[in-house]
Amino acid sequence: MSAALPVTDATFEADVLQSERPVLVDFWAEWCPPCRAVGPILDQIADEHADKITVLKLNVDENPRMAAKYGIRSIPAMMVFSDGEIVNSIVGAMPKPALEAQLGDVLA
Repeated sequence: MSAALPVTDATFEADVLQSERPVLVDFWAEWCPPCRAVGPILDQIADEHADKITVLKLNVDENPRMAAKYGIRSIPAMMVFSDGEIVNSIVGAMPKPALEAQLGDVLA
């Protein structure tokens, strides 16, 4: 079972924008090999940092409204939201240490 939970166009506002803690949203698609590569890394981060950040996955094929709203043109793309605002954007797959470095402020 994935530690990163799904989010949809319908649940985005409640799950992400109204969250009381930082949320990393992974914009991905089933057909995207780099998305599949970064998935297990995000699951590890979700498990290891569950007290600091919520990790959610938004399938861009099934939820085009939020992908369009946030200008997602390349996947995998990750956005970190805090208090309903984007505080960090990451595009592309990377190894876990590099991703954790990108998330340093949130995971500290």
